[in-house]
Amino acid sequence: MYERKPRKFSRYPSSAGRHRPRNDGGPSRGLQQNSFNDGRGRSNFKPHQSAEKLVEKYMNLAKEAISSGDRTLSENYYQHADHYMRVVDEKKITQNKVQSIHEDNKTTNFSSAQKNSTQETSIKEDQTIEEKKI
Repeated sequence: MYERKPRKFSRYPSSAGRHRPRNDGGPSRGLQQNSFNDGRGRSNFKPHQSAEKLVEKYMNLAKEAISSGDRTLSENYYQHADHYMRVVDEKKITQNKVQSIHEDNKTTNFSSAQKNSTQETSIKEDQTIEEKKI
């Protein structure tokens, strides 16, 4: 066959020697998460917080920044709060649209049910009138 070229870089640093780590059935060290990681990632954003709570949070942070004299930081927090206010408003608008669609469907179904019942009663009345004639 052919001869392989020797590797230029070893897998393990030279200080570790030729010792290879054993697999003792425990969890793999390469796949362990850091103990200080709480699942939020880099931005410290809690996805389980609602937009309303985030508006409140950033408004409070902005007030604290103003009281400490940092106008730039307070403006930053106000912009975050404004963003989440827009998210809340958008959410309310879509909820109102969905609710109005459901109400329209209910009224349409109710009015069509009334039409059907009035048609059925008029048909029955016509049948009884015809039966009386006979």
